[in-house]
Amino acid sequence: MPILEVDFICLDERGTPSDLARRIADGAAEVFGSSPGETWVRLNLVPRARYAENAGGPPEGVLPVIVRVLKRRSPRGASLASEVEALTEAIARACDRPPENVHLIYAPDAEGRVAFGGRIATG
Repeated sequence: MPILEVDFICLDERGTPSDLARRIADGAAEVFGSSPGETWVRLNLVPRARYAENAGGPPEGVLPVIVRVLKRRSPRGASLASEVEALTEAIARACDRPPENVHLIYAPDAEGRVAFGGRIATG
């Protein structure tokens, strides 16, 4: 049940591939070992003019991808580090961006606090 909410900073929405959400979902599903329909992606296209960093950043030509990751239960320690590395690489490939421009934010575990179709996610 991983859910990824992706903010894709872009120069022009019209230049964004129409299958980008699917490419991200497929790459993430491979990392997570998800069955079909289990990894969801919501893609937000954010024009460069609507994104800023303090002190005038990011540098010219840098277009970040910011991903919030919600999972029933996230791995910990070395397993999390391994997943972060693989997920960053998969998203970078799908978005045609360098891995250093992909940023992941893991939400607290969904188990016991998120409902799907009226049912609380459980282990």
